[in-house]
Amino acid sequence: MLTLAFTGDVMLGRYVNEMLKSITPAEVWNDVLPHLAQADLRIVNLECALTEHVGKWTRTEKMFHFRADPSAARVLEAAGIDACMLANNHILDYEERGLRDTLRVLSASGIRHAGAGINAAEAAKPAILEVQGASPRRVALLSFTDNEPAFAADDAHPGTNYLEISLQQETLAHVASSIAQAREQGAGLIVFSNHWGANFVERPTREFRGFAKRVIELGADIYYGHSAHICQGIEIHQGKPILYDTGNFIDDYAVHPLLRNDRSCLFKVMFEQGSLQRIELLPVLLDVGYVALARGNEFEAICARMEMLCAEFGTRLTRQDDRLVWQAA
Repeated sequence: MLTLAFTGDVMLGRYVNEMLKSITPAEVWNDVLPHLAQADLRIVNLECALTEHVGKWTRTEKMFHFRADPSAARVLEAAGIDACMLANNHILDYEERGLRDTLRVLSASGIRHAGAGINAAEAAKPAILEVQGASPRRVALLSFTDNEPAFAADDAHPGTNYLEISLQQETLAHVASSIAQAREQGAGLIVFSNHWGANFVERPTREFRGFAKRVIELGADIYYGHSAHICQGIEIHQGKPILYDTGNFIDDYAVHPLLRNDRSCLFKVMFEQGSLQRIELLPVLLDVGYVALARGNEFEAICARMEMLCAEFGTRLTRQDDRLVWQAA
């Protein structure tokens, strides 16, 4: 069995960065750590630059800029994070230097990354991870974003692996080529990560659903979405999971009183011989700089919401102790 653990946005800047001066990196993950440790691979969307550079992106108007000290990488190390997805709308918040620093910091920590690079070719490269004793053994991570077109890498400049959400043939051909290249590198399982869409949207649009399904049809094994800051439902298409949005996980964000972006989940996806067997959602509650397993009324509220949203896609979740479970028939 191969188990992959996915989280939503991990933002280590601002107040989180300040808190790290007085707490240990492991404290950030709280009682979620053992559950992360049980997975074969741990994958997050890193929603900040890791850099000491303080010059902010000013080429286009931007309200929020997220930066953490390079030492914040210890938080990722403490949880055994294997890979960070970097195609998002914050990785260039501190300009090209901030991105270059982030790439160096992650590499020095032994953390793989995809979705941003020193040019377009590097940004488009998949991260290939080997898992000894698992089947499939080789996993490819492809990372895309439709956010911040100005952040897109080109032949001469660093940036993100930008891709508009579209069902046009040119876009789908590009997706198909990326997946095929990952297969050519020996990947037995392909994760298609996408930082897409607007904030605080509870359900994917019809266009987004159509795009995600086409990505699966073109050969991806997992669609891993994030950007909305709240969890959306899960759809199973052709036996493969579409995680439309995995919400937040570590941050210092203001909490929406109705949409409650401090309620989230750890998503664990399990494959055997390339076949999806099980999905587990562990409800979690976020505080400034901390994540912890949800309990009591918070647990009930998260479960009820995810059961409802998944049911809308025909995905039935059952409660088993401290988690929600989908099991293959």
